[in-house]
Amino acid sequence: MPPARPETSVAAHQRSPQPAPAQVELVDALAQTAFTVTAVLSHVAAHHEISLTQLRMLAILRDRQPQMSELAGYLGLDRSTVSGLVDRAEARGLLRRQRGAHDGRSVTVALTNRGAELAARGGAEVAERLAPLTRPLTTAESARLTTLLEQMLATG
Repeated sequence: MPPARPETSVAAHQRSPQPAPAQVELVDALAQTAFTVTAVLSHVAAHHEISLTQLRMLAILRDRQPQMSELAGYLGLDRSTVSGLVDRAEARGLLRRQRGAHDGRSVTVALTNRGAELAARGGAEVAERLAPLTRPLTTAESARLTTLLEQMLATG
């Protein structure tokens, strides 16, 4: 009888190791959390008659004035799509384009007062709607969860 050979079939190469049960539970909990947070964000966006992506854009612009290409990167969208989003938000008086301070060819995006007010109201509504999820946590648990989530996001 010939010696046993390692499996070399396509099926053997397509198999991946099974994740540990704790990892499966973590991924499930993260997915469930993402669904819940997305539902809250979608509700708040709809309440203010903006899209979920526009809500994300307002949140990004709360503390920065990125160039259009940077904004596209933050949103994970191509520049032409972001240009349309900015056009619509600009038409509603929520933000403005301005020439770059260091490069007159670049365009940065900034919230108007109206946009900043909507971003603040939306942020407060999101916090209020997510409070039932976080309220049961102690201060130490909240701090630990924040640290863990930030750690996870930093590696992504």
